[in-house]
Amino acid sequence: MTKGEPADQESDTQLPLLLDAFSLVIFDFDGVIADSETISLSTLKETFTKYGIDMPTQEVRRQFLGKSLAAIETFVAEHCTQRSTSAFAHDWQAELFRRFKRELSPISNVTSFLGVLASLQVPYCIASSGTFERIAVALKAMQMTALFENVFSAEQVEHGKPAPDLFLHAAARVGVAPENCLVIEDSPYGVRAAKAANMYCVGFVGGAHLRGIEDRHGEFLRQQGADLIIPSYESLAPALVTQRTKQ
Repeated sequence: MTKGEPADQESDTQLPLLLDAFSLVIFDFDGVIADSETISLSTLKETFTKYGIDMPTQEVRRQFLGKSLAAIETFVAEHCTQRSTSAFAHDWQAELFRRFKRELSPISNVTSFLGVLASLQVPYCIASSGTFERIAVALKAMQMTALFENVFSAEQVEHGKPAPDLFLHAAARVGVAPENCLVIEDSPYGVRAAKAANMYCVGFVGGAHLRGIEDRHGEFLRQQGADLIIPSYESLAPALVTQRTKQ
């Protein structure tokens, strides 16, 4: 099997080889490592309302899942006519971080899955549309800071997702060719960015924010170019994840 060539997706015994076929696994963060999108989207909707922007939850998810803070700020500046928007980011993040510290938990079995990658000697990193501050607050809240040596943010590139810039930046910094990277994403913007970067993309639908719409969202991610849709990390490495969970 060559680098970047997926193993037989129907065989559980072959699925860990899918991981071993790549030289780098790039994780999105929110909804992929941190089960944070329910908190993020609800606080974003609440802050929108304070700024005179009324939007149903499903529309907030459709428009802003996977979007950078800079892109959201631009939207608010263009659509809020009632008040200055200069404090929007502060207002949203103050409430968001407060709830992260109180409520945030990791995606089920993600820690075990990181152990699987370590056992296969496959490097991994984070490449998130979130700010470094947001990622740091979330990792600390989940006691996962020490698990990630390489963290990359859209703050480091000119164009955020769906442009490929962030994923290409992460691959270059780690020293891996794009075609040898596997990206795990839950947002359509992230999937499009991964495919634009010529990377294999796994669409992840196991976050709490997608509960009840997993099939529909998975099909949407597939339409955006996702090569494989998974509902959980056990789907990628079932035996190894189960074994580590029991330890």
